[in-house]
Amino acid sequence: MTTSPKSYSLNKTHFFKNKTLSALSIAGVAVTLGLAGCSNNETADAAASADPAASGEAQNIELLNVSYDVARDFYKDYNPMFVEHYQAENPNANINIKQSHGGSSKQALSVANGLQADVATMNQGSDIELLQKEGLVADDWEQQFPDNAVPFTSTIVFLVRKDNPKNINDWEDLTKDGVEIVMANPKVTGNGRYAFLGAYGYGLHAFDNNEDNAQNYVRDMLKNVKVYENGGRAATTTFVQRGIGDVLVTFENEANLAATKFGQGQVDIVYPNYSIKSESPVAIVNAVTEKKGTTDAAKAYLDYLWSEPAQQLAANLYLRPSVQSVLDKNGDKLPPIETFRPNDTFGSWDEIMSNFFSDNGVFDQLAVNAPQ
Repeated sequence: MTTSPKSYSLNKTHFFKNKTLSALSIAGVAVTLGLAGCSNNETADAAASADPAASGEAQNIELLNVSYDVARDFYKDYNPMFVEHYQAENPNANINIKQSHGGSSKQALSVANGLQADVATMNQGSDIELLQKEGLVADDWEQQFPDNAVPFTSTIVFLVRKDNPKNINDWEDLTKDGVEIVMANPKVTGNGRYAFLGAYGYGLHAFDNNEDNAQNYVRDMLKNVKVYENGGRAATTTFVQRGIGDVLVTFENEANLAATKFGQGQVDIVYPNYSIKSESPVAIVNAVTEKKGTTDAAKAYLDYLWSEPAQQLAANLYLRPSVQSVLDKNGDKLPPIETFRPNDTFGSWDEIMSNFFSDNGVFDQLAVNAPQ
């Protein structure tokens, strides 16, 4: 699914459409900012430039944020907010933010293969660690921002048909005969990996850390998966718009956006009693910013994620703010849920990726017709 690009220019406090189109291409992977885009990587021109005449000679800055699939809604609103803030503090700067969205790990690979991202905003630590190993991101990237460079988190919940006709209330109900599950592909997407690890973690929790029983549970659950999609938003489209499946296993923020916007009146959200905590780390791609001279602007872009306006925007879009005071103010839309961190239960992301998602790893062993 691709969307037409949007570009906004800032003149004091007003934004208007700009018809300028641009394109990026790398090593056979195209990121199209025009009316067409590649199927696995959606892009949108999301921010703005000031009127150079207002302040004489202006500094032109362009940043590319390469991000995961379902973060598009947050950054669509965050980018103009940041541009207004940045240009208020830097009146001689024209700053333009471009977006690229797709499956988190595919996006990380695109950056590793040459996509000129200034910042990477992913949904699992392994994707930033990949860029670190490639020498694109600093070794101390987690220490460059608060909360180990995680501005907000989410968790895995269930999206079901209106009035929950299959009576799905917790993880064990996903193994019922006749229940059809839609989820993102754990082999290529963070959304799918968190869903799989959430199920596995539930199995360990429910069966007193008995690995055999946990794996039996996960195997039974995966038998009911009807569709593995190539991204979180694609999975939502399959469930909501194409009407396939009885339950979508996905991030809390994605489920809420479906329930309140494009699936309003058609679906309900079910919170399991115990689920996984997903973290969305961010990092400056220093190898790119140092070459372009955009390091300071890239840092300002990520720093502002911890501002109160940005944290409230995250809460408005059902992401869990890392700033506790903002999270506390939004308890009505983000109810308390017992969660576990995947690294505390399964080890480092290197260990998780090797043990669970490598070829013939645990996921391949447990899944019927595992996607490749």
